[in-house]
Amino acid sequence: MKGIRAMLTLVLWLTLAGGASASRLLIPMDATQKDHLKSYGVAFWVLGQEVEVDWLLNYRGGSFAFQHAQQLEMELIARGISYEVLTDARYQDILQQIAHPDANMEVMKLEKVPRIAVYSPNTAQPWDDAVTLVLTYAEIPYDQVFDEEVLEGQLPGYDWLHLHHEDFTGQYGKAMGRWRNEEWFQAMQEESEGIARKYNFSKVPQMKLAVARKIKEFVAGGGFMFAMCSATDSYDIALAANGVDIVGELFDGDESDPQAQQKLDYSQTFAFRDFEVYLEPYNREFSSIDNQRHERGIYQPQDYFQLFTFSAKWDPIPSMLTQNHETTIKGFMGQTTAFKNQHIKPDVNVMGETKEANEARYMNGTFGKGTWTFYGGHDPEDYQHMPGAPPTDLSLYPNSPGYRLILNNVLFPAAKKKKTKT
Repeated sequence: MKGIRAMLTLVLWLTLAGGASASRLLIPMDATQKDHLKSYGVAFWVLGQEVEVDWLLNYRGGSFAFQHAQQLEMELIARGISYEVLTDARYQDILQQIAHPDANMEVMKLEKVPRIAVYSPNTAQPWDDAVTLVLTYAEIPYDQVFDEEVLEGQLPGYDWLHLHHEDFTGQYGKAMGRWRNEEWFQAMQEESEGIARKYNFSKVPQMKLAVARKIKEFVAGGGFMFAMCSATDSYDIALAANGVDIVGELFDGDESDPQAQQKLDYSQTFAFRDFEVYLEPYNREFSSIDNQRHERGIYQPQDYFQLFTFSAKWDPIPSMLTQNHETTIKGFMGQTTAFKNQHIKPDVNVMGETKEANEARYMNGTFGKGTWTFYGGHDPEDYQHMPGAPPTDLSLYPNSPGYRLILNNVLFPAAKKKKTKT
């Protein structure tokens, strides 16, 4: 099999290098595309063939283009992706259109295959996480890592890290009151306690804080971190607590620090400030960050959020992360659904909001040499996902704009870096 693949790669290289084709393959990402999600996967695959991909920001929904070769075209056909074959002259016309100073478009060169890691426990079910679902559907390879790999310093071997819907405060998602007798919950607790003992931590919250710090080092060193649902606010809460005991006796055997709120250090967080941490063990919320259902006053038929439009030429990072064929996205819930605006730091780049609820749903920022993104909610095509619910069948949602936002982040590290002009 390796020999056949090497032969095909050689044929492809000779075809491209020899100039046998003077045309381009264009993958449109507007409403004409049959499968937006698999289109990201094929762009990832083309990069793996050592072929450069142009990401045409804001051109027909953020289209992809690359040099034509029969092997590449056959892959598009096999994956059921809509595409067009353009002459070189036609493609140059498109590039000129994009380059016009008045056009809010830009060409972003994708040059490398990002090394992808998903931070996820061994006890997680494969359908528990939207990112692993869409990576699998799009045929994008990834490695699974968890606390042991992080503590042993393996993160620098990756470019992009997704945080599974984890509770970095060490309170097991504050689900003990409702789910403590469930087999999946007991397995999760046993796994975390075993890892804590292995690395000589007296309590799970201490181990999770060490993991959070290692992830912070990964971002500072140039890594790309993406988090959804409870991995967003619980991550920042753990950093703000920074060794302060915010965990009650139900979870770790001793009482929380009665002065915990006063000891929080918001300078340690990526995104959030001035929040109140909830110490009650049976309150499923971690803090005042999450805009809860009764506070939002918005229900499924009216639940949408709006993507912001950024200057592709001047702000390439948020432009890449918001590429879509729709700008109004269906809302979806999670343990952490949305972020109250009053708790978001002023330097955070909000990319999607529900203005009526005074909340952000999608945002990013930089730390050190790296970038982080927080996306509220659990599953973009399952409005109120519950433990044990069946997996979302993405073949029914191949054009999901909510899932596209995840894949924008996955492909983002492949881009040739440009300095942000603002």
